[in-house]
Amino acid sequence: MKTRDRIVLEARALFNEQGYGNVTTAMLAAHLGIAEGNLWYHFKTRQALLEAIAEQFASRIETRLDMVPDPHDPIGSYARMLGRLMAELSDFRFIYRDQASYGEHVEPVAGKAPGWLGRTFDQLERYFDTLADAGLLDWPRERLRDLAVNTTIILRYGLEHYREMGEPTGAGSGAVRRTLHRHLTLFEHRLAPEAAIRLHEAIEAIGARALAA
Repeated sequence: MKTRDRIVLEARALFNEQGYGNVTTAMLAAHLGIAEGNLWYHFKTRQALLEAIAEQFASRIETRLDMVPDPHDPIGSYARMLGRLMAELSDFRFIYRDQASYGEHVEPVAGKAPGWLGRTFDQLERYFDTLADAGLLDWPRERLRDLAVNTTIILRYGLEHYREMGEPTGAGSGAVRRTLHRHLTLFEHRLAPEAAIRLHEAIEAIGARALAA
């Protein structure tokens, strides 16, 4: 891995675990095993490093938002989207959490976050609508938007909930699997039995991949 790419990857992991405001450039350089001057060679400012991470973040969001439900496999396609969404939330959770430390106007996130959130609501609503069309989800159509919003809240803040409770949330902790099972409590009672079984199986598979990461 190129040094620049390794800096971005390790910085993102440290910011997630320790908080953006708590990680100094000296700490990051020591963690990487490089001189602080080498760090500055690749990123002239701390803001430049943050913007490099934010570019990855924006790319991941746009790729996930391009996903659409498959009417021929509504459960499988929902599970695939969930896997992408949880990976995104897990890999970049400091961006959601630490705005007070880095400010709200880092490019390319500035101004786009509300739109991304609204499009996530739209995306989840389409998936739930597809499940309802297939007879797998018994939910009033006029309340699907509420279900999409509440699902987003649980998934987005699930990892931070465990962190605030003093539980580990990093790779191998099982926090992704627990968060996904928690979101399922919103609507499992309105799923067809075979759909609920498949979603539980899919969540276990997503959780296993997160444990292995």
